[in-house]
Amino acid sequence: MASMRDIKRRKGSIQSTQQITKAMKLVSTVKLQRARQNAERSQNYFNCMYETVTSILDRTIGMKHPYLDGKSAGKKAIIVMTSNRGLAGGYNSNIVKLVTGSGFAKEDVVIYAVGKKGRDALDRQGYEIAVDASDIAEEPVYADAMALAKRLLSSFEKGEISEIYLAYTHFKNTVSHIPTLLKLLPVQMPDREGESGEEDGTEEKISAPMNFEMEDEDALNLLIPKYVTSLIYGGLVESVASENGARMQAMDSATSNAEEMIEDLTLMYNRARQGSITQELTEIIAGAGAIS
Repeated sequence: MASMRDIKRRKGSIQSTQQITKAMKLVSTVKLQRARQNAERSQNYFNCMYETVTSILDRTIGMKHPYLDGKSAGKKAIIVMTSNRGLAGGYNSNIVKLVTGSGFAKEDVVIYAVGKKGRDALDRQGYEIAVDASDIAEEPVYADAMALAKRLLSSFEKGEISEIYLAYTHFKNTVSHIPTLLKLLPVQMPDREGESGEEDGTEEKISAPMNFEMEDEDALNLLIPKYVTSLIYGGLVESVASENGARMQAMDSATSNAEEMIEDLTLMYNRARQGSITQELTEIIAGAGAIS
């Protein structure tokens, strides 16, 4: 059995750790409030952007463009959004598992890392890190997403990469965060099969073809980069909110576990102290009996 000194020292150490986890929980809670507001404010815009682009593409007939058709050669680029710091539960490891379990061969993938944890984990597993943009992980702005999208689109147009994916954590609510792998390019044309409405008895919805005032290629050259930038920025904003939510939960669990350990150690200390007192009394009584 551990001595009272050892128990007291360990209890003090856990109490110090508990104070740290409490402080980190409070900081994450404050950051989460602001990040959640940003995510909720921007979510409608990005959903509208996605629906608008898919709606436009649904009304285009026979359009040929590199952003739609893609290229046969080139690697797959994955934008991996994690955090620069740990102590966030499974937030970072879930994204890493999402990438490693995507079914893509390592030699066919290049990583555009946003966050040191994902960068380091994937680098250890042999993935090629093409870009390290970890400096934008904590306080992302739209200009950061625009610069990253511009670099990706440049590589895509040159044929260095053939597909672009986004691996981020979708912020559903404070306690629910969903790792998501989203394909950005080539833009997938909506599936027209099964949209006639005959099976459910509804009338077939007829949509007129989309006509562009400018040339089709020029229109997509303006629209698709904005679409990609918006999705990247949306992923950044939601990832920040998810990170702080995950860290808040992790620190709350750590604080609760520390409290349980302190209670157990207090009980052990009291038992050890009571045993020591009992032993001393026994020795005094035995000594007094021997003298008499």
